[in-house]
Amino acid sequence: MTKKRAAPGRWSWVKWLFIVPIALFLAVQAYFFAQIWWWRDHDPQMTAFMRQQLSALREKNPDAKLQQLWVPYARISPNLKRAIIASEDANFSEHDGVDWDALEQAYERNEKRKKVTHGGSTITQQLAKNLFLSGSRSYLRKGQELIITYMLETLMDKQRIFEIYLNVVEFGSGIYGAEAAARHYYRIPAAKLGASQAAKLAVMLPNPRYYDKHRDTRYLNRRTATILQRMGSAELP
Repeated sequence: MTKKRAAPGRWSWVKWLFIVPIALFLAVQAYFFAQIWWWRDHDPQMTAFMRQQLSALREKNPDAKLQQLWVPYARISPNLKRAIIASEDANFSEHDGVDWDALEQAYERNEKRKKVTHGGSTITQQLAKNLFLSGSRSYLRKGQELIITYMLETLMDKQRIFEIYLNVVEFGSGIYGAEAAARHYYRIPAAKLGASQAAKLAVMLPNPRYYDKHRDTRYLNRRTATILQRMGSAELP
């Protein structure tokens, strides 16, 4: 008895069912890689997060604009650099882009809550998300974030990663980057931020739109004092 062979047309359909998604995935990764390569010595003009918020703002006000002014790394106060590292990613200068211990702790908290509420993200991971991805929380998005993170760490040095982060991170509704934040909150350039001012800006980062409207909460003041104490030991790239 001879075995029946699958019809050629059917096999071709099954084959393309696998090939097309893989090809699309690789094309997307190639796009991310090319963008990061370009940004090694060219400054990003607009991130995915910026586009999303600008679109939301323009639904209420068609003339809405974002506040952002790019400044080089040397023109950002060391106080802000130290404060952000102390608050967001104490091991930034040492790890390869991912803090696996922090990720494991975040995973355990998410499992207890039965939903994704913690990311355990490093500065590089936050930059990867801000540049290309949405603010949604899912393990699929987290996987893409990890791929982009390693691209960033492979193609850029730590100082360039941090320079871009400092210029594109959100500090409030429509407020992006250290220079815009310093002018918005203190009416001074980012180069002149004092230690207390820098610590407060760093503490606002996890929820900047809320703290833009609530600038004197008990938690904000308490956490700012803690970051002030830690800033001295923060290692800059």
